Amino acid sequence: MNLIEQTLATLRYILDSRAIVTGGAINPRHHTDWSHYGPTCPNVLLLPRTTEEVSKMLRICNTHKQPVVPQGGMTGLAGGSVPRAGDIALSLEHMAGIEEIDAAAATMTVLAGTRLETIQQAAAEAGFLFPLDLEARGSCQIGGNIATNAGGNSVIRYGMTRDQVLGLEVVLADGRVLNLMNKMIKNNTGYDLKQCFIGSEGTLGVITRAVLKLQPLPGHVTTAMCALPDYANAVQLLRALQKRIGTPQAYEVMWPAFYQIGVEWSGHAAPLPSDKPLYVLFESTGSGEALEALLADARGTGDVTDAVVAASPLQARQLWKVREATREFSARFSPLSFDLSLPMGEIDAFIQDCQQQLDSRFPGHHTLYFGHIDDSSLHVTIDLNSLPEPSPVDALNDLIYTAVGGRKGSVSAEHGIGALKRNYLHHSVTPEAMDVMRQLKQTFDPNGILNPGKVIA
Repeated sequence: MNLIEQTLATLRYILDSRAIVTGGAINPRHHTDWSHYGPTCPNVLLLPRTTEEVSKMLRICNTHKQPVVPQGGMTGLAGGSVPRAGDIALSLEHMAGIEEIDAAAATMTVLAGTRLETIQQAAAEAGFLFPLDLEARGSCQIGGNIATNAGGNSVIRYGMTRDQVLGLEVVLADGRVLNLMNKMIKNNTGYDLKQCFIGSEGTLGVITRAVLKLQPLPGHVTTAMCALPDYANAVQLLRALQKRIGTPQAYEVMWPAFYQIGVEWSGHAAPLPSDKPLYVLFESTGSGEALEALLADARGTGDVTDAVVAASPLQARQLWKVREATREFSARFSPLSFDLSLPMGEIDAFIQDCQQQLDSRFPGHHTLYFGHIDDSSLHVTIDLNSLPEPSPVDALNDLIYTAVGGRKGSVSAEHGIGALKRNYLHHSVTPEAMDVMRQLKQTFDPNGILNPGKVIA
């Protein structure tokens, strides 16, 4: 018997048959994620229902040195959960549910396969907010969110997923279960091992349970959109909001080409003229009067050239629909998307530099810029349909990621590295740091069975 046959025979001997799926019975959604990288059908799909089953599965695979790819909601954008030929996929979809909401500690204990939207709704029903929010909220699973250290719209106020996690349960490659569950913010008992697994994309261990930190429900939220004369004014407006009203719930910046498409696809009239240099959409929990006064002052000094404040939840949704044009990229474009992070003061110069290089090397390109600059995050999307065939994907990747490295930025702000960005990680990570990452991988997964080919070579 070959490797996979030996492993499968042992799995069938130890496990209930319902936990093992093979061949054509494997749903195609386990072949690839939203990046459409691959796709590849795994040889076997494992569907554990308990941590003990995950432990048994990994122990068997480790004994046979059989590669395993952990999978969540398959909403990733970097190919991090996509199997290779010969891999076994381990899906956490049947390990879903909220185990406890502790109102005194303001925590929620959940299984890794629980959908983000389910967590948000349960928190709201208990009088709390779980602030992580992504457009994939209805499909993504919290285990995947943690494994990729997801970002989202509310990072400016609440931080990344890493900041929302107090405790974890993790199964190591050899089947050992690490109980790192914890409800306390202060816990200085040696190395904070859970941080090794947050953002590791399933390469060091499989997350099975988590203790999440909840926040108070915000008060009245006001949504506004502003037109600005330049990028410096976007930074200035953010600082004014933080000083006079408080850190906003969200702060989204859109360059003109993105705004124009967002308006067109929204199906609503443009909230602001479409010929302005820059647009900002933000949410504030301060008083409406204070916000109106701030915007009046900004218009008086020319820092804001135009503004609209939503007068109802419906109007707020219409404003957000402009920013959420990204949901239609895959249907309307052939998108090559970049999820970048740069020092805030470098973002405008980076865009100008990229635009000049793209104009010179790829005339006729259609490139959109948008992002949550408050957390240094910038998204760049190039429509490959606007370029000659065959699309120069490698050349575009080299151009963008080299420019990021030149400004000491990150090749991934919130989507992870996966398979798609692995070869560009050196633009943001020093050789010494890469060596330490490899040492960690060797320590936690000496046989290299967990998500091989992802994050690091």
